[in-house]
Amino acid sequence: MSTATPPIEPLLYTPEEAAKALRIGRSTVYELMAEGALPYTKRGRSRRIKRCDLEAYVMDLPHEAIHAS
Repeated sequence: MSTATPPIEPLLYTPEEAAKALRIGRSTVYELMAEGALPYTKRGRSRRIKRCDLEAYVMDLPHEAIHAS
């Protein structure tokens, strides 16, 4: 019988964690935040991105058409 609890998914991500989750560079995350493409919340000097905003950003990405050569 296992008593291990499943890991809790974070509700807020640092820009570094968001970059890892999106598999893009940290500076790209900061650019997206500056452009307003990726909403964030700020407390003091800390910026955090909501999980739902990361998911919405991914869902809004355009699909690339695949062309057969």
